[in-house]
Amino acid sequence: MSDPPHASAGSDTAVDENRLEALITEAQTALPVELPALANRCASALGLDTALIYLVDLQQRLLIPLDEALEPLPVDRSQAGWAYRTVSPRVADADDGVIVWMPLVDGAERLGVLAVRTAVLDGVRLRRSRMLAHLFAMLITSKRAYSDWLAARTRTATMQLPAEMLRAFLPPNTVGSSRCVSTAVLEPAYDIAGDAFDHSVVKNVLHTMILDSMGHDLASGLTTSVAMAAARNARRGGGDLADVVGSIDHALARWLPDHFSTGVVCRLDAETGVLHWVNCGHPPPLLIRAERVRKGALDSPPQPPIGLVGQLAPAARKVHETTLEPGDQVLLYTDGVVDARDAHGAEFGLDRFTDFIIRSSAAGQRPAEVLRLLIHAILDHHHNRLRDDATILLFEWRPQHR
Repeated sequence: MSDPPHASAGSDTAVDENRLEALITEAQTALPVELPALANRCASALGLDTALIYLVDLQQRLLIPLDEALEPLPVDRSQAGWAYRTVSPRVADADDGVIVWMPLVDGAERLGVLAVRTAVLDGVRLRRSRMLAHLFAMLITSKRAYSDWLAARTRTATMQLPAEMLRAFLPPNTVGSSRCVSTAVLEPAYDIAGDAFDHSVVKNVLHTMILDSMGHDLASGLTTSVAMAAARNARRGGGDLADVVGSIDHALARWLPDHFSTGVVCRLDAETGVLHWVNCGHPPPLLIRAERVRKGALDSPPQPPIGLVGQLAPAARKVHETTLEPGDQVLLYTDGVVDARDAHGAEFGLDRFTDFIIRSSAAGQRPAEVLRLLIHAILDHHHNRLRDDATILLFEWRPQHR
């Protein structure tokens, strides 16, 4: 593939602060479609040549340029992809200078990469390239919340209506703080129905949730959407874990009385490592400690799915508690993950699933990259045709990162 287009650059590293201030002010009201041109002007003001924005597609296989005249780059086989996968700058030689591939990151969420071209690279220009990447990561994050154009640029297939509705409720794939990180993936990306995940950091508490609603149609997506809204409403109102699950129970019983969902809802105190969880008819969470699955560590007596009414409805959900150790990982998943079968009927299986995560983590892969590789391995195993939604959420307690 050809290098990004470029322009000449001078050797002067002085910055016209008035010009830069004007560009940053302009960025606040710039339309998303104007970001490519704005990135070039900001690069020029910083003594660089050009800057090109690439956003990762929904399935994290391609880096798609916001300049519609350019071709996407593969995440797995390109310099740009290396910067995205490792969240580290990558410098590549160009015809008359270098290209610095800078990761675009919002907090813990990987958005894509910024291709910065410069005639020469020194410490000043590298620092300015990093600053530029930080600026445009924030701009993209703020503007994609209302931009259909940015959403469309990161899609490579037609989104089905149930998936469109559910994705409107999903949080970023990755959230975190200096003490914990949570990351998730969901497939099939364009045709999901009842699966969903949620995670949020409130002060020093990480809230996570995974759901698998009955059915594979618009109604199941609606069930999941109501459940997520109820959970967030209870959390934001200061409710504890039992309140959150009770809120979902009551919301589904009132608004969708013939529908239910299995799920696991967790609350991690990122200061102490104390984990509380409620399992409602779902596969139990898995605890990974010191590169081993601690079998049964997070098992609990069965409770009925969320939303069931009548005799099955519990008076109060049982909340379970344990204390994590630094570096522990907790894995939530839906049954579509381990039930995926190849052409010969062989399941992907729980052992292969957990072994993949342990080996990838031991190799130094970040949690978000571990799940990206894992979901692609599951899709490859199933020849990209999952019979059921497959959702994985992995969170990690790492107080030593403070």
